[in-house]
Amino acid sequence: MGRALPFLIVLVATLVALIDCLSTDRDDVRGLPKTVWCLAILLLPVVGVIAWFFAGRPFTTEQHAGVAAAGGTRRRPSRPVAPDDDPDFLRNIDTTRARNDAELLRRWEEDLKRREEE
Repeated sequence: MGRALPFLIVLVATLVALIDCLSTDRDDVRGLPKTVWCLAILLLPVVGVIAWFFAGRPFTTEQHAGVAAAGGTRRRPSRPVAPDDDPDFLRNIDTTRARNDAELLRRWEEDLKRREEE
């Protein structure tokens, strides 16, 4: 068991790094293209895994804040925001609802006037 432990550690680390690399969006991978990172992880198990976690893996939220505080730039997330998180979408809903309500009220008033005249 003592001889197999380093092999198991390397195997598990390689699998974790490979799964992490494959599940990361292509635009978020740093340094090299995603396919090159996968090949590096598979062909150089120890060096590739260490390189992936330190140089290729995307920044986490805390790391983004650190980069921005250090004078770096933050990229906008490549994924679309949810509609309820988008202020423009919410503002558009309010505007559309107000416009529809005003139109409905106008039609009701016209209908009421028409009925009173009859």
